[in-house]
Amino acid sequence: MPKLSYAEIARVEERRLARATAAVVACAEPVAGGCMTFDGEGSWANFAVGLGLDGPVSGAEIDRVVGFYTTRGAEPRIVVCPFAHPSLVRGLAERGFALLEFVNVLAREIEPDEDLRALVPNGWPKGLEVVRVDPGDEAQVRLFIDVSTSGFRPEGAPIAPALLEVSRRVVAYPRCDSFLALVDGEPAGAGSVEVHPDGAALFGVSVLPRFRERGIQQALIVRRLERARELGCLLACISASPGIPTERNAMRLGFFMAYSKGILARRSEGSPGSR
Repeated sequence: MPKLSYAEIARVEERRLARATAAVVACAEPVAGGCMTFDGEGSWANFAVGLGLDGPVSGAEIDRVVGFYTTRGAEPRIVVCPFAHPSLVRGLAERGFALLEFVNVLAREIEPDEDLRALVPNGWPKGLEVVRVDPGDEAQVRLFIDVSTSGFRPEGAPIAPALLEVSRRVVAYPRCDSFLALVDGEPAGAGSVEVHPDGAALFGVSVLPRFRERGIQQALIVRRLERARELGCLLACISASPGIPTERNAMRLGFFMAYSKGILARRSEGSPGSR
């Protein structure tokens, strides 16, 4: 069992997500104990998170979130933690918000003397080297972004300029370390870790199709856990859609299901599913 309660883990992770996203986007404002962020049309970073962790959320605060996005031509989206004050969910329901999807948050405590590499089920992949990206090396940064975003866009599709720009900011973020997985010198996968003294988050991992099912993702998880420990952090989280390989790989490496959160959105008038 974890030393921290599930509610404590959730507060660490949701507050970390709010801080980190605010640090890399074009526009961010605090609201209801959390943060709402915007980084351009269609950005993954257009959401509010961390609301209601410190107490009730007023209708005026929810209206602020709605206005923040609608004035920018974006759909209001709010990440709702199960440990948020019930007033948040009530206020969202009253304003026509509906559930879009669930995200599972898996967590793991890292023991100071734990041999993390011994946990990889079939051993460390042959010929694999996991290297830390130098934010000042433009060629390496571009290669990292190309590989790490490959699993989040159609195969062969170019990287959208907005995604490229925010990805550069993530790599440059002082609390973030990014890693490339190389198999016999060839890029095979990539992922990042953001480390805060209270908790780390592993995110943005992709493995190129021809290198899958070789333990590359598990190795990337382990190397990022090692980095978190090197920086003095002994709690790590991974967020994943239910049932995807990331979730299964994390659980094989000692992560446990900490909580599920919902992503709620309010559709514009006339859009499918709107009131």
